[in-house]
Amino acid sequence: MTNHLVFEVGTALVLVAITALIAGKLKFSIIPFLILLGMAVGPHAPQIGIIDLTFIESSEIIEFFGRIGVLFLLFYLGLEFSVGKLIRSGRSIVVGGTIYVALNFSLGILYGFITGFPIMETLIIAGLLSVSSSAIVAKVLVDLKRTANSETELILGIILFDDIFLALFLSVMSGLLLGGATTVLGTIFSVLISLGYMILFFIIARKGAPILNKLLNIKSNEIFILVIFASLFFIAGFSEKLHVAEAIGALLLGLVFSETEHRERIEHLVIPFRDFFGALFFFSFGLSIDPFSLGGAVWLAIGAVILTIISNFVAGMISGRKAGLSYKASSNIGLTIVSRGEFSIIVANLGLAGGLLPILKPFTAVYVLILAIIGPLLTKESKNIYNLLNKIFKWEKSKAPKKKITIPKHENEHENTPGL
Repeated sequence: MTNHLVFEVGTALVLVAITALIAGKLKFSIIPFLILLGMAVGPHAPQIGIIDLTFIESSEIIEFFGRIGVLFLLFYLGLEFSVGKLIRSGRSIVVGGTIYVALNFSLGILYGFITGFPIMETLIIAGLLSVSSSAIVAKVLVDLKRTANSETELILGIILFDDIFLALFLSVMSGLLLGGATTVLGTIFSVLISLGYMILFFIIARKGAPILNKLLNIKSNEIFILVIFASLFFIAGFSEKLHVAEAIGALLLGLVFSETEHRERIEHLVIPFRDFFGALFFFSFGLSIDPFSLGGAVWLAIGAVILTIISNFVAGMISGRKAGLSYKASSNIGLTIVSRGEFSIIVANLGLAGGLLPILKPFTAVYVLILAIIGPLLTKESKNIYNLLNKIFKWEKSKAPKKKITIPKHENEHENTPGL
């Protein structure tokens, strides 16, 4: 097995590259394609007669690459977010983000209880139902040329707020699930350690920028990237030692670097690694799923998908209207932020690492697959969906004023004719 490790990893990368090319040709998110690919060629792949689809058996090394992918995804997210940016983001973004997170999380809690999940599993389900996919949403906005739309700033603001919620949620759940506490006081202590660790990084981000600017003033790109990556992996590993999820350590370090004058340089160097290892993260997630285990989670996931689409649309409408946007622009918000992807999987993986019910994995797989496919389609067809719903709810009667203007003008012309 070891002798063929490079060949197996090479085969996996070829399959990932081909899948990425197909997704690119179809102008679609790569996420569902990679998850399906992992399920199709992984250790759980079916053997039909002489046809054996199990190409990739060395899933351990690919799984490790996937973990690296999570670190780069969260590190990049931290770079994109800054404490200053949130402060400057404005009231409408905070209000919109709060409405979005509160509605999705509350309905997630309700759904977990209705479907009979224990409390910890219910919290994880509520968490993964509440976090949109920044990667898919950003890509769809660019692909559909909607970056200049009136609602786009609010969409990006809600995504930013959602990312902050994710960081807080993962910190708290790390303390609850990974802290190893068995008493109420022990659990509270574990959560406080996680939150204290997070606050420490916020303080370093705000106060330590001048020192970091000097330390990172390295001319050589080779040495610079070694310093950045060494910091990333050390902080992630150290975080895990403190029973804080390694992904949170990566996000917090990104947050610290986002406040320095070297942010754009770090971002430029990190993007290729984020894309490469990020793709392997989705592929490795697919490898870990037994396709035959999905049956028991399908209806559960479909219920969550329906709930997510409704709650996202309602949250978008409320947020948009409160920000003074039209009904149409508000509906665009709800139909754009419905996609789910990388962060939902990260939340589910945290639950699995904490020893929660294994059904979380197939549930999350089906949930993410459906919304990673449906989400961009809903965004693309948002105009038609709005027109259909507008006929039912009569939000805006855009055609009425035109008729009032046209008819009197026509009548005046008719009345003047006899006098000529």
